[in-house]
Amino acid sequence: MDTFDIQRQAFKASVQTHWDSAARGWDAHSQEIRAWLRGPTDAMIAMAGVASGTRVLDVAAGAGDQTLDIAERVGPSGAVLAVDLSPAIVALAQERARRAGFQHVQCRVADGEDLGVEAASFDAAVCRLGLMLFPDPLRGLREMHRALRPGGRVCTVVFSTPARNPCIRLLMATALRHAGLPAPDPHAPGSLFSLSAPGRVDTLFRDAGFDDVATTAMDAVFRMPSVDDYLAFVRSSASPILQILSGLEPAKAQAAWEDIRAQLHAFDTTVGWEGPNELLITAGRRP
Repeated sequence: MDTFDIQRQAFKASVQTHWDSAARGWDAHSQEIRAWLRGPTDAMIAMAGVASGTRVLDVAAGAGDQTLDIAERVGPSGAVLAVDLSPAIVALAQERARRAGFQHVQCRVADGEDLGVEAASFDAAVCRLGLMLFPDPLRGLREMHRALRPGGRVCTVVFSTPARNPCIRLLMATALRHAGLPAPDPHAPGSLFSLSAPGRVDTLFRDAGFDDVATTAMDAVFRMPSVDDYLAFVRSSASPILQILSGLEPAKAQAAWEDIRAQLHAFDTTVGWEGPNELLITAGRRP
């Protein structure tokens, strides 16, 4: 195993641990997340060609709210396999599917860069807000390409540029300042904005072997009743802010959170709190 592989495995182990610990908090805010990503999710499902009777692979599926949307779209004559790196979050997705009565949904722990599925066994593949967190996104796309039958379609959703996601940019910058850490390269592998550079995702899709590649930018406003409700989500989810501030002593960490809260009031509105985001939705077809 070379140095890159060792680093990649260490990164994935850290990600798995973090998501396992945050799974319950993420699941507790599923309604807010679902509302936030409603438009991009519908667009992703449509652009992937998900239809009645199709077999769909949901990569980095998380707690699976979009998995249930896909399951409803394909119906009992279709099938959905949802995979994620975190056993804890896969268990939540499986429980959701069980409660919904979707017997045509399976949930499995799997690495997005090594899916372990049969080649050419799916009609469509999707990955919502997961690909940018892969240490090697090209490898992940090649796995999706391998899993698709000829003519099958893929669609991913990732964050656009920091400038188009000012709330996240503010969170990161404030946390780093309080932690005394330099601003990292926003395009570093595995970071939230790693695939945000113009044309970056399209190039990866083509390098992975996909045709008819196209990217659409879509606004996705995160609405909460108040800034405190949004902070409760951030502090209970797998936010990178938690990792940045984890090394601070309690008093300094509290000061950081108070500073973040004060700055987030910039997104207050007359009807609540609204954090602007822009997402990139990219689709392609396996020849």
